[in-house]
Amino acid sequence: MNDQMSKTVGQQLKEGSFSFSPSPLAFPLRLSQSQLNRLAVCPRKFQHTDLEQLAAPSEPDQQERQNQGTRFHLLMQQWLLGLPVEPLVQEDPQLQAWFNAFMAVAPKILTLEGDQPAWGQSEHSRTLAFEGYLLTVVYDLLLANGQQAQILDWKTYPRPQNPRWLLQNWQTRLYPFVLAETSDYDADRIAMIYWFFESGEQAPEARRFSVAYDATQHEQTRKDLAHLLTQLTAWLERYQNGEPFPQVSLESKECDRCSFAIRCDRSVHQTEKQPSGLPAEHTIPFVLPNVADIQEVSL
Repeated sequence: MNDQMSKTVGQQLKEGSFSFSPSPLAFPLRLSQSQLNRLAVCPRKFQHTDLEQLAAPSEPDQQERQNQGTRFHLLMQQWLLGLPVEPLVQEDPQLQAWFNAFMAVAPKILTLEGDQPAWGQSEHSRTLAFEGYLLTVVYDLLLANGQQAQILDWKTYPRPQNPRWLLQNWQTRLYPFVLAETSDYDADRIAMIYWFFESGEQAPEARRFSVAYDATQHEQTRKDLAHLLTQLTAWLERYQNGEPFPQVSLESKECDRCSFAIRCDRSVHQTEKQPSGLPAEHTIPFVLPNVADIQEVSL
């Protein structure tokens, strides 16, 4: 790997060595669903986290939940590869409970409709060049045959009561979009399915949240992605010239739970002293909460 490729985007921006081009052949920035969510919720947080690589230490309880989510994904990967999983679960009651919940519905999860044999791949990754960026996805499990494809994602927190959180989350939108763009599957033959294993004694179907995909959603996602990435390109160019990324509006509650609130002069007491609004170029409306950050590490 050459020196240019090994440097962070933040380093290149500071040195002036990062160039912007609509061509995906120029040095492109890789973006995951979690980064798109961050960018949509608060561009300034994207700046701090993804360009400047700043991060506040997690609370111990939150960090442990994230670690358990990571261990569960490793457990599932090993099981799907046919490797022994007993050492991972025998000393962790929580992992054992989640794994038992999976095994109770495994035949349903791993079966596709139709008479064609299915194949599956755990931790399946894909990359799509789009608008000068590289969109990257990692599917917990991709299950497919000649008729259909299902993207399965394991969640170790309870199923959200409001499905809007999932439907508007960039994970739900980006994952099928990339598959449709990088395979022979039409949009209406792709489904995104979440399985929630922290759901108490609920029936198996209560653990499942399926999102059907179609050409209309695909084109809307294409438009929304293009708009967001066009904004990102403009913000990056301004950032290279010393202008920070926009912040959310002062009316937003996003700053109340953000570790960068003080850095952004948005702590509770500071916000009370601020004027009721800022120039439009420095504020954006709050879009949606990032469900992917709840009790689980985003891949």
